[in-house]
Amino acid sequence: MHSLNITHVLPRSFYDRDTVTVAQAMLGTYLLRQFADNVIIGKIVETEAYLPFDDPAAHAYKGHTKRVAICYGDAGYTYVHSLRQYHCMDIVTEGFGRPGAVLIRSIEPIDGLALMKQFRHSEDLYNLTTGPGKVCQALHITRALNGVDVTVPESPIILLPATETLTAEDIVSSVRIGISKAADLPLRFYIRKSQFVSSKKLHSRQLCSV
Repeated sequence: MHSLNITHVLPRSFYDRDTVTVAQAMLGTYLLRQFADNVIIGKIVETEAYLPFDDPAAHAYKGHTKRVAICYGDAGYTYVHSLRQYHCMDIVTEGFGRPGAVLIRSIEPIDGLALMKQFRHSEDLYNLTTGPGKVCQALHITRALNGVDVTVPESPIILLPATETLTAEDIVSSVRIGISKAADLPLRFYIRKSQFVSSKKLHSRQLCSV
């Protein structure tokens, strides 16, 4: 069992910052999925930043629509969207009227492994959560959880602080994966030593600062 204190939820101010800053700061934090009498926990090891207004790859790039309305609200809410037969989950950043978001790409399984395997229909530890669609499937995250406030301890999805400090040498940036627009921007971030990153084969570089 985990020993994390679920009352120490990351506050809204954590997300109410520049999207790239949040994408890096989310690395090493813990993603908790709470439902019924169960909890599933994963350490976030890979993220992607989607910038407000000027990022052609961001869902909110074409303006305020019903689909992306949550992205124009306060920071610290989930934006759950469909990708083919899967779902993906972003956390809204930057504050009201600025539709930034950070996609959770991969997590390291920490607790609730049996449930993850059941939801993913897989016994392969390194295939459970190495990709945004896999994360949502393993944690049973669907569109029903779009707009969840992750800053409230009782929410079905919350984030807890990292238990170790990452340095610039620990974090790698690369181009984003699986997109065609603004694909050359180095807005994907991952923990260098993690075995649960979706891919390390793309061009990457070490960060100069965190």
